[in-house]
Amino acid sequence: MTTILEQYADIVGWEVIDQLYQLAAPLKGIKVVHVNSTRKGGGVAEILNKLVPLQKDLGIDVTWEVIKGNKDFFKCTKSIHNSLQGSNIELPQSMMDTYEKTNEKNAEKLKKKLNDADIVFIHDPQPAPLIKYFPERKGKWIWRCHIDVSKPQRTVWKYIKNFVKDYDASIFSLPAFAQPLPHPEYLIPPSIDPLSEKNMDLSREEIEQTVQSFGIDIERPIMLQVSRFDRFKDPVGVIQAFKLTKKFVPSIQLVLAGGEATDDPESNSVIEEVRLAANSNPDIHILLLPPDAHRTINALQRGADIIIQKSTKEGFGLTVTEALWKGKPVIGGDVGGIRIQVVNHHTGFLVKTPEGAALRARYLLFHRERLNEMGKKAKIFVKENFLLTRHLREYLTVMVSLKYGVKERIELG
Repeated sequence: MTTILEQYADIVGWEVIDQLYQLAAPLKGIKVVHVNSTRKGGGVAEILNKLVPLQKDLGIDVTWEVIKGNKDFFKCTKSIHNSLQGSNIELPQSMMDTYEKTNEKNAEKLKKKLNDADIVFIHDPQPAPLIKYFPERKGKWIWRCHIDVSKPQRTVWKYIKNFVKDYDASIFSLPAFAQPLPHPEYLIPPSIDPLSEKNMDLSREEIEQTVQSFGIDIERPIMLQVSRFDRFKDPVGVIQAFKLTKKFVPSIQLVLAGGEATDDPESNSVIEEVRLAANSNPDIHILLLPPDAHRTINALQRGADIIIQKSTKEGFGLTVTEALWKGKPVIGGDVGGIRIQVVNHHTGFLVKTPEGAALRARYLLFHRERLNEMGKKAKIFVKENFLLTRHLREYLTVMVSLKYGVKERIELG
């Protein structure tokens, strides 16, 4: 019987699969726990939905836990998130008290599981203080930071660092995001699952039916941004870029497709800002999709002519990876993880302004052969760098490293 992992062999080759089995051999039976703040919505949840089953497939005893919190807690963690990405936000003591008390309550519920684990992955700032409540932990704890902390608000980073410094290791997505810490730091970019509903091949008929079901004209050019409705994704800037592009390509349509993450209390106000900027323009389609609308997003990305991700801050940008995998060059904000995916003039274009985005969109729409050429390069680039199997290999490598420490030789299976 083919295992989940072996289903990837046709895409990445058997040599890659065999290497994963070898790396996992010394880890068979160890207890691993991943902890984050939401099971649906956002890139972290999507990655864990795929990585956890693959780790189980390799014989690792792995579980995924989600911390619980009220509106005040998630309002606080959103402020922390924005501050770590550079926004100048004051965190009153009452907010920090809510943050720590909520983590303390979650620690009580997770006490046995986390104390007994051999390796614990704590994802992002929301559950970072958990380590404070586990003085008797026996395993290695890793803080996995998925966001852009290259230029954090210093007082907030100093506060978070008081928790993070006690971890055994940290993982960041890019070198620019890493901060000085008193433990080993690893660099692991995120990835996409090529076999998931969001990335698998679809028939032309299904693509057209899905696109048309939202009242979008498949015969006219489509500009698309897929992302949560978050100010750092700059959906209002995308609308400005669209309006500028429309002066030269009057038939173009804009689709802003996304949803809400359960740990983001700001999304409703951002959606209202987007609707106000759209001003009931019939060629601007604002789609609020459920967290499991993966096949729908796949079809929209495949049906689009121009894919844009005009973020002003970006930890990595998995929607960029998804678009590149579908053979679409991406017009992306010149920030964070977009920079290592969009190779300027090869897999897409990096831009800083709505005017720049409109200029590049106009160029691609008037030079279709160039658009197709860049799209082919884009898919190859993702295959070589940003698929789930590479991500899994690097997580396994970190786990082997932490489990065996400074041992000179590790025998792999």
